[in-house]
Amino acid sequence: MLKILFLLQLTSTLYMVGLIWFVQVAHYPVFALVGKQEFVPFQMAHQVRTTLVVGPMMLIEAFSTIGLVYWRPAGFTPLEAWTGVGLLFVVWFSTALLQVPRHQRLIQGYDSRQIRMLVATNWVRTLAWTGRGALLVGYLFRVLPGQAIG
Repeated sequence: MLKILFLLQLTSTLYMVGLIWFVQVAHYPVFALVGKQEFVPFQMAHQVRTTLVVGPMMLIEAFSTIGLVYWRPAGFTPLEAWTGVGLLFVVWFSTALLQVPRHQRLIQGYDSRQIRMLVATNWVRTLAWTGRGALLVGYLFRVLPGQAIG
């Protein structure tokens, strides 16, 4: 059970780390290149499709994060578990308080300032998710047996 819980945590978190870096570096900056006439349909499609891609993984990540507070694998410290919770709160609060309101404004139409703010404020999530990934990979480095590669 602990292996499954940890693997759900690891895979969902690393999935989101990769996705958030794509969004930060490639996807959000491209918003500025969408024509004003096409922007509202683009933004609406973005919101619907993005929810399908991120929603399930964010829920799996949230439940497995809480699970690791109560059922920790050997060597996974309470500090690591609670740090993971704290970073996930940063992600969720940033999403709710910074990104979602900007997307709601952008559904009204093209706004270069809101796009710039979306890119700028998304660094909060990018760094928090990266920290979560580093936390879990760091744990793996500690517990996996050392072997020579090659």
